[in-house]
Amino acid sequence: MTVLLGALLAAGILLCLSPWLWPQRPREERAPRRSRLTRLLEEAGYGAVEQRVVVAVILAVGLAAASVIWLLTGLLVLAVLAAIVGGLAPIMFLRARRLRLRKARRQLWPDVCDLLIASIRVGLSLPDAVASLAESAPGMLRPAFAVFARDLRATGRFESSLDRLKTSLADPIADRIIETLRMARQVGGTELTGVLRALSSSVRADAALRGEVEARQSWIRGAAVLGAVAPWIILGLLVMRPEGASAYGSPEGVIVICAGAAVSVIAFRIMLRVGRLPEPRRWFG
Repeated sequence: MTVLLGALLAAGILLCLSPWLWPQRPREERAPRRSRLTRLLEEAGYGAVEQRVVVAVILAVGLAAASVIWLLTGLLVLAVLAAIVGGLAPIMFLRARRLRLRKARRQLWPDVCDLLIASIRVGLSLPDAVASLAESAPGMLRPAFAVFARDLRATGRFESSLDRLKTSLADPIADRIIETLRMARQVGGTELTGVLRALSSSVRADAALRGEVEARQSWIRGAAVLGAVAPWIILGLLVMRPEGASAYGSPEGVIVICAGAAVSVIAFRIMLRVGRLPEPRRWFG
């Protein structure tokens, strides 16, 4: 009993002294971290789609693929593999769309820089120059700049409007342009046109180099897809026959299928790694 009373007294004293021993520190305001799926949706042009919708699509596609393979072959291992591949299909579609959008936009950003330079030279302020892109920018980029112009007219806050524009575009090159404009707005200076001109030249040269390299290495991706898909097509034809289904339905056949799946995934990833160019990372995105 004495020990219990002593412990309670010590705890009470410690609680009384805690405001001085461990003062509360002001919390830093941080932007909420977005998940990788949210970033992928934004970069693929589906920023308005919620994550739960994508998860539901993944589950539905995986279940549908597993059901079809189960009805055709009756093999559980193939149904499980089909469910995994079907669940990954929406993610692969989003990644492919992100790459297509970046490739399409890569040719347009130098024109955006040139339009900004022309607007600044005629005397427009920096917010008005960016807002004017809603009418003069290439057609693929006009909706994002139109939203920026409406947001700027409604709030009058250039910084927050730039943040929403960056989220809407979700492009590494756009991040470079937007952060350059933000710095020019904050610190001022007369070198903005020169910086934009240098950025335009750099982006144009990078786009030309990437286009040439991707054209030469396109056969690597084609070979990877063909090498990964062809054995499974042959396997599907074999298991359609009763003797093939019984052979691959045995424990040894299951081991062969699982080992083949592992080898196919590893080889496919290696082939893609060999033929893939490093993508630029986003700036504070």
